[in-house]
Order: sequence, then C-alpha cells, then structure tokens
Amino acid sequence: MRILVTGGAGFIGAHLTERLLDIGHEVVVIDNLSTGYLKNLAEVQNNPAFEFIQEDIVTMDFMGDIVKDVDMVFHLAAAVGVELVVNDPVRTITTNVHGTEQVLKAVAEYDKRVVVASTSEVYGKSTKSTFSETDDLLIGCPTHSRWSYACSKLLDEFYVMAFHRAQNLKGTVVRFFNTVGPKQTGQYGMVVPRFVQCALNNEDLLVYGDGTQSRCFCHVFDTVRALLGLIDCPDSYGKIYNIGSHNKISIEGLAEQVISQLGSSSRVKKIPYDQAYEAGFEDMLHRAPNTKAVNDLLDWEAEFTLEQIISDVAVSMKAESAE
Repeated sequence: MRILVTGGAGFIGAHLTERLLDIGHEVVVIDNLSTGYLKNLAEVQNNPAFEFIQEDIVTMDFMGDIVKDVDMVFHLAAAVGVELVVNDPVRTITTNVHGTEQVLKAVAEYDKRVVVASTSEVYGKSTKSTFSETDDLLIGCPTHSRWSYACSKLLDEFYVMAFHRAQNLKGTVVRFFNTVGPKQTGQYGMVVPRFVQCALNNEDLLVYGDGTQSRCFCHVFDTVRALLGLIDCPDSYGKIYNIGSHNKISIEGLAEQVISQLGSSSRVKKIPYDQAYEAGFEDMLHRAPNTKAVNDLLDWEAEFTLEQIISDVAVSMKAESAE
C-alpha cells in the first residue's frame, strides 16, 4: 500500500513511518517541522519507498492531490504538549481543527481509509479511575487555555464521526494515553523525556503540582503495533479506541523511579502549577485507559514495562548526545 502519514517527522509518526517501510509499504510524510524533526526520519530518508513533503496541513492547497494517490492516511499532525498548548492556544486550535478538516475533506472526496489520532485529554476533568470510549466528557472552562487542546481534538473526533455518518467515511479515531519512548523530546512538557534528561545530567526533576496526579505510560512500539493492526480493519470504521498501558504511577513516583533506575544524584523538586504554567492552571488528576475495545478488536495489549520505557529513552538520549 501507499500510505500518507501527516506529522510523520514527529515522535510517533517517525516510528510509524519506519515500521510501515519495514513491512513493505510506501510512505509519504507531510510535516511542517514546527515540532517534528528531520533527524527522526534519518534512517529512512534514502529509502526509495519514502517521500517527504515539508508543508503545513492548514495552509497547503494540494492536500487532495496527495490523498488521491495514496491508499490510506494516518493523520497524526497536531499541536501537542502542555507547554505549547498553554503558550500558543491559537496555533493549537488552528492546527488541530482546520488541519484535520483539510485532511478529512480530501479523504472523504477520494474515499480513502483514515486513522485519526486523538488524545486521553478529551476525558477532561472527570474523576473516574479508568476511562472508556463511551464515557461522558467533562472539559474545563474556556478561560483556561489548557483545555483548548482537549476541545480541538474532541472536535476532530466529531468531524470523523460526522463524515462517517454522512459519507460512509472509512475513519477510525484512536485516543493515545501518554505514548512515550525514543525520539520523544521534553521540549514541550512531555514528562518522561524531561525527567530522563534531567536525571542523566544530575539536575533537579521538576514535578508540577503536588505530584499525586497519575498517568499510564505506553511505549511507542506498542502504540505503533496497534496502529498497524488498524490498517485493514473495516470493523473499526466509525469507532473510537483507547490505546494505552494499564501500569499507573504518580508523577512523583515516576520521578523517583527515573532517579533510582538511572543511578542519578538528582533530587525531586515540586513547583506549583501557577508557577510552571499560568494562574488557575488545571490538570487531570488521573488518566488510565480501559482498553477492552481495542483488545477485543485486535487482541492488543501494551507489553512494555515502565522500566523498559525509561531504559529505552535513556539509551536514545545518550546515543544522541554522543553524536
């Protein structure tokens, strides 16, 4: 197959691109390199089955020409990371909403298969211990820019469902729960690479808030394995799937594990949210997925442990610093 990956120079997109090429597909990547990096695609740039297009999906005027010539689309391009969302909410909304609109219109016009990446952030301020795809969502007040990302991605999901109902779009939504691993940067607030980098440098690990908030971290290799399973999967059309691990840990616990596992002399330092981000900043207390739907569909479960994730991120960072 010939497959388009939007945001393919990003962390997840680059890993997906590599695997697609490994198993014999042709891959076209569109990325504006605003948060993605060409170095993420260094291992495939000379592959004759790979094509890179540096464009912004919001403003490019030939999306239809690209989509027409592929068999399916993985739409991963988005504004991501809490720091980016808080600091540039206009860019967040524009990229996530209008960019997705561009992609979906082209996909619908040419009747292509599409998998659209969403996020666990859409569950908002709900206090449930685990989240299922059919749960009601509780988004915070619009005066807090932190929720602009969740709302923009939720609108993406509504777009997919609307196109599916109106035009039988062969679309599937996946909600990622804290995907982490090699090639991920902590530049925009991603906590695991940020903690690992600080621990390797024996610097303080900054925990925002009181550290009791918990997350489940899923290795990017597990996430990509789920995405590959959705390539030829008609039963998934018009549906939403959580993709994530069940191994929950508090952010303070994560910091302590990173320090211990890497033998670092770093210390944990707590920073109030309003100092780290903005006055009135709100966060999700817990974020754990119910993955029964994707397990029933693909017989998929996350396999990598948090210890393996931390090790892989550390090895990747050491190798990059040695270059």
